[in-house]
Amino acid sequence: MYAEERQQEILRRAREAGRADVMALAEEFAVTTETIRRDLTALERAGVLRRVHGGAIPVERLGFEPALATRDEVMTAEKERIAKAALAELPEDGAVILDAGTTTARLVQILPPDRELTVIVNSPPLATALAVRPGLNVIMLGGRVRGRTLATVDDWALRPLADLHVDVAFMAANGCSVSKGLTTPDPAEASIKRAMIGAAQRSVLLADHTKFTNTYLARFATLSEIDLVISDTGLDAATAAEIAAAGPEVVRA
Repeated sequence: MYAEERQQEILRRAREAGRADVMALAEEFAVTTETIRRDLTALERAGVLRRVHGGAIPVERLGFEPALATRDEVMTAEKERIAKAALAELPEDGAVILDAGTTTARLVQILPPDRELTVIVNSPPLATALAVRPGLNVIMLGGRVRGRTLATVDDWALRPLADLHVDVAFMAANGCSVSKGLTTPDPAEASIKRAMIGAAQRSVLLADHTKFTNTYLARFATLSEIDLVISDTGLDAATAAEIAAAGPEVVRA
C-alpha cells in the first residue's frame, strides 16, 4: 500500500471511530509506529487531523474548519477530475453560479474560452480569476468576507440572490450524507448556499469522496434538492447508490 493510500484509509477510520490510535494502526497496517506517526503528521499538515497523545482526532470532531489554503492541498487530483466532469454541465450561454470552494476553483481554471456566460460568485479570488477572461460577465456578490474560506456572506450577498435566476449552480459542501444532507460549519455560509440553490434551475454538487463521511453544524440542502452529484472514484458504489436513491444522479469521475 502506498503512503497516500494508507493515509486516506487512516483518515477514513479516524472519522468512523472518532480517533486514530498509533499502536493499533501500526499493527493493522503491519508498519512501524514511526511510519504511522509520519502519516498522522502529514494528515495534520493537510488540516484533516489534529495530533493528540497516542494518536489523532479528526478536525470536525473538534469543531475546527480548515483554512482554504490547507483544503486546497488535499485531494488535488480528485478535484481536477471532478472539475473536468463538471464541464459537461455548463450551458453554451446563459448564467451560472460558482460557489466558493477549492473544487469549484478547479472548474474556474478550466472554463472553456468560447463560452459567453454570466458567472456569479461569492469569492473574491474566483472573481479576480474570472474577470480577465474574455466572454465572461462576472458578478461578485458583496458582503462580509470570511477569512477562513474567503467567501462573502450576510445580507449584502443574500439580497441579490433573491432576484436572480441562473441555469446551473455549482455547489461546494464540507459534508454530505443521505440522512443529514449537505452541511457546512458556518451558518452564514449555509444561508448563502441555500439561496444559491434556490436561484438555480439545476444544482450540481462538486465533492470529493471524503466529504461523504462528514456532517457539520449547518445544513443548507437535502440531497433531494440537488440534481447531480459529481464525486471521484474513491466514493464507494454502495454510498453512491444510497445518494442516487435520495434523488440526484451520481457521477464518479
